[in-house]
Amino acid sequence: MTIITSRENALYKRLRRLATSSHERRKSGKALLDGLHLVAAYCARFGVPESVVIDASRHDDHEISDFLSANPQVEPVLFATSLFQDLAQVAHPAGMLAICTVPQSRIPRAVPECCVLLEGIQDPGNLGSILRSAAAAGIADVFLDAGCAFAWSPKTLRAGMGAHFLLTIHESAGLAATARWFGGDIVATLPRATSSLYDIDVSGRVAWLFGSEGAGLSPEAQAIATRSVAIPMVGTSESLNVAAAAAVCFFERQRQRDQRT
Repeated sequence: MTIITSRENALYKRLRRLATSSHERRKSGKALLDGLHLVAAYCARFGVPESVVIDASRHDDHEISDFLSANPQVEPVLFATSLFQDLAQVAHPAGMLAICTVPQSRIPRAVPECCVLLEGIQDPGNLGSILRSAAAAGIADVFLDAGCAFAWSPKTLRAGMGAHFLLTIHESAGLAATARWFGGDIVATLPRATSSLYDIDVSGRVAWLFGSEGAGLSPEAQAIATRSVAIPMVGTSESLNVAAAAAVCFFERQRQRDQRT
């Protein structure tokens, strides 16, 4: 198998643009999957990615070999290690990259029992962590307003650890319109709320509403909420990281639902 060694190679240039430019990712509707775990998760849900690239020095690693044996439809391209490392998003790359088409989201025909509404979550790591927690809690739909980070950026994908392929992610959503469509309780976490998360019933039809890391929810977003809750904390901390707060809420709902059965 031929090993690509030139930085003038068209696929290398395309990968480079996707690795370094959010504008390119959004414009093209493509995402860069970094690592075997993400590529395997994509294959399991959507089939073969558009292109799969492997670090030539890692081609014989048993995990990569096992993946290729289990997915003979994948035809990888080998890149010289120096080129591959130019594209890698981490200090110790896993040896595999892929280009995939960002899945198109559709509003569910049936209104779900639970969903997540996000306003202005700009840190890719926080966004990916929220998506990961949502998937782990069995929540299928996440709505991001236009102020959120791109859900399909490499950093968000890494933090999500495959959650993207278990969710329907709706980007540039109008949160007020989404709340009207949902029609159930819209629960916001606010540090100064008088109700504790643990004192209200969130086991039914609930949409969780979370705001940006610094400013929190805007007045317009707060007006969407039908209930506001605080997460009780010990000590002098004023608030939790938004991803941590989301995880607490998701699994409090799951705990309450488990108690009902």
